[in-house]
Amino acid sequence: MVKKAVIQVRDTMIRTLQENGIDYICITDIARQKNPVEPKDVVKNWMRVKNTLEYLGLWEKLNNLNFKGVEFDPLLNEAGNNAFTMSPSRWVETTGAIGIITKNGAGGGTYAQRDIAFKFASWVSVEFELYLIKEFQRLKEQEQAQLGWSAKRELSKINYHIHTDAIKQNLIPEELSPTRVSQVYANEADVLNVAMFGMTAFEWREAHPDLKGNIRDYATINELICLSNMENLNAVFIQEGMDQQERLLKLNRIAIQQMRVLADMDGWKLMK
Repeated sequence: MVKKAVIQVRDTMIRTLQENGIDYICITDIARQKNPVEPKDVVKNWMRVKNTLEYLGLWEKLNNLNFKGVEFDPLLNEAGNNAFTMSPSRWVETTGAIGIITKNGAGGGTYAQRDIAFKFASWVSVEFELYLIKEFQRLKEQEQAQLGWSAKRELSKINYHIHTDAIKQNLIPEELSPTRVSQVYANEADVLNVAMFGMTAFEWREAHPDLKGNIRDYATINELICLSNMENLNAVFIQEGMDQQERLLKLNRIAIQQMRVLADMDGWKLMK
């Protein structure tokens, strides 16, 4: 799966993509800093420099098991001569390189692995390179934040089916209507909400009319870990025939104890 994004570096839009787990930055976009009309020529001029080929070859040897070192050596020997030329497509086809890739068609261009792209950016403009690194790091931080959000959402579902199955098997007689069934599920979800947060879902919405989502969307990782454990425990308590009030008090005590433990774990603190 190819993941694409665009970052704005000063007044320039720079495309990025992630392919096979590698982050790439469009060096064609970077090259427009030097030649807005023919940016591909800037890339070719950079690639014909001997120091550039030495760097590209070393990167491939360190990161690409299928790099064709035998085919690379003659290119390195020729680099620097007046008649020597090099293009991204020739480089990839000749050596099996993965640090540089080309995309054809509308919106195509040459992309380089981020370290290689930073190297190229520094050749174009040291100042631009610094801004590029800063904006790319910002992009990665946003992606990590989004990943954390997704992880929180998934974590809240870990024991969902165990919990709802226990409710269905033990608290919902066959003759209940679908409306009544949903009310029972919501009621049991609020047992966990009250035990963990001290309020029902409705009470939270009333207190936070401007927020989207629900109470669990704004929970910390530690709270979601605790909720996941409590869903499993509540399912066991339901199967044991424990009444709701007793379960609520027991789950509240468990929530307090578990949150204290999690708060003392520095590793989990960092994940909030």
